[in-house]
Amino acid sequence: MARRLHASRTEGVDKNVWVEFTKLAADYKAVNLGQGFPDFSPPKFVQEAFCSAVSGGPLMHQYTRAFGHPPLVKNMAKFFSRVVGHEIDPFEDILVTVGAYQALFSAFQALIDEGDEVIIVEPFFDCYQPMVKMAGGKAVYVPLRPVYKTEELQMIADLCIKHDMLCISDEVYEWLTYDGAKHVKIASLPGMWERTITIGSGGKTFSATGWKVGWAISSGHIIKHMKIIHQNTVYHCATAAQEAVAQGFEREYEVFGTPESYFKQLPAMLQHKRNKLASCLQSVGLQPIMPEGGYFMIADISSSTGEELYDFRFVKWLTKEKGLATIPVSAFYSPEHGKEFDKYIRFCFV
Repeated sequence: MARRLHASRTEGVDKNVWVEFTKLAADYKAVNLGQGFPDFSPPKFVQEAFCSAVSGGPLMHQYTRAFGHPPLVKNMAKFFSRVVGHEIDPFEDILVTVGAYQALFSAFQALIDEGDEVIIVEPFFDCYQPMVKMAGGKAVYVPLRPVYKTEELQMIADLCIKHDMLCISDEVYEWLTYDGAKHVKIASLPGMWERTITIGSGGKTFSATGWKVGWAISSGHIIKHMKIIHQNTVYHCATAAQEAVAQGFEREYEVFGTPESYFKQLPAMLQHKRNKLASCLQSVGLQPIMPEGGYFMIADISSSTGEELYDFRFVKWLTKEKGLATIPVSAFYSPEHGKEFDKYIRFCFV
């Protein structure tokens, strides 16, 4: 029976857009602007912290606390308490995971019961749907329209409170905002701390995606369930990488809000890259949609010549014929809504 259940939950979730298009890019030796990770090094202060950790003694090469390296959770609690406006307990309210990916997995496995409906706002990171299905949940899709403001965020919070719902908020790009836009944590809104699981990433925060240090922050009564999943899957995260991220947060706490803060320097650099990419796309007749945050820019390909505008076909043509790999935007929508958004492709400008 266990084998049958496993098969039913994973049936149809084995396809992966990253596997398909990364292989295509490699086969055609294309410039890959599909997948999102930096082509530059992390800031010197965290590189030096990592080097110091691995050369500083035997303890950094051994297990640390399973739910998060003590210096890391302490520094994160201090830093994010100020951001959220709520006192965070480092040992009860934070779980450190193998990247944000495992934080998401732990949240879905711990908090979704068989048959639960899970509202997913589209476009969505493509692991959400299979992770919900693996947990036995039923995905319900709501497509995002280009009017998303703080008022909509407050409306979501009000609905969560009214219907006693949990909110899983993936905020890995929280520091990457442009044109004066500010990221608002939904956990900071009234009544949302005790019902929000905020997912974060050291890889995105400090441009070190290969370190695979992520976290979930929430009220201890929620985190305790996620700890059980973590303990019985990966159990532990790399000690030295956690130490480096801990020192990164310690430094950022001291310089937060100043020009010396990496959380100000990184978006300033990426805003320049974003503008450069937009100019390139416009020069070849594509219509960029300027993002206010994150690593990615979407372009409207409706003005392109040719009869077949379907985004998957266009991306394959672009990779094979022009040596430029991108990602089709409809891959981040449900089958029922994908057709409404198949005139867009996504570029990474990091």
